[in-house]
Amino acid sequence: MTTIGFIGSGRIGSQLARLAVAQGHDVVLSNSRGPETLSDLVAELGPHARAATPAEAAQAADLAVVTIPLKAIDTVPVEPLAGKVVIDTNNYYPSRDGQIEALDSEETTVSELLQQHLPTSKVVKAFNHIMASQLTTDGQPAGTPGRRALAVAGDDADARATVTRLLDSFGFDAVEVSPLSEGWRYQRDTPAYVTRETAESLRADLAAAKRYRDM
Repeated sequence: MTTIGFIGSGRIGSQLARLAVAQGHDVVLSNSRGPETLSDLVAELGPHARAATPAEAAQAADLAVVTIPLKAIDTVPVEPLAGKVVIDTNNYYPSRDGQIEALDSEETTVSELLQQHLPTSKVVKAFNHIMASQLTTDGQPAGTPGRRALAVAGDDADARATVTRLLDSFGFDAVEVSPLSEGWRYQRDTPAYVTRETAESLRADLAAAKRYRDM
């Protein structure tokens, strides 16, 4: 059993928490508004769930999920996540996050920004190119023909493998991408973004992805 700490418990975080509890994991939920605002979700999830502050969720986590607006990543606790695998679900939406020059110029990527903020954590980009509602509807047992696949990018092979196993338990094939800087291949407006893919078609769409400047 793994304790998964959620820094953010909105549309994506709540869906991943449902999947995690269904697989027997404990979850510690947090958001920017305070633990008391998560009482309904905790009640729904049952005894394997509790609410906490972001720092407490990070401290309790064996594995963490950061799923907050990109503009707020500077609020992610650093020290409690040292040495831990951290899943980044984020995408860059300038209308929400404001203009971020390093992303506009494509000198870096969304998940690399989180890795810079968490220098001793092992950041893995996952769950960012599927609609939140489909996380709990599209999973299928391993070996199912046409099983949906999701991409996993990261610099650390063991961290990628950890997240790959989690995806498989949630009902999805995983297509590994490395290094973390290649996570742009399934960011917003690429062929793989919010497209239902098998592992074969996802690999093809990842290969076909173009940088924004080349579109």
